[in-house]
Amino acid sequence: MAKSKTKGGGTTKACLPAAKVKSMSAAEKRKVINAKKSAGASGKRIRSSKSNVTGTSRKGDTLRDWFKNKWVNVETGEPCGASRKKKKKR
Repeated sequence: MAKSKTKGGGTTKACLPAAKVKSMSAAEKRKVINAKKSAGASGKRIRSSKSNVTGTSRKGDTLRDWFKNKWVNVETGEPCGASRKKKKKR
């Protein structure tokens, strides 16, 4: 039996530094969100390069600075890595 590549579902969450998300227009946000959802639905790991975002870090920033940024979900504004499941109130 020959091995076949399975098409896995990619992630559909687009995360960027909070400062950049705050300065983006609604159209820019929508472009990034749609590109990420489209890539995830087709099983790709990364979104289209047409939706790349510039200006997310200052000149001279190191990788350590990059990770210290407050990362948020572009669509919801919540911190990246936060659970999307809502807790039921009793």
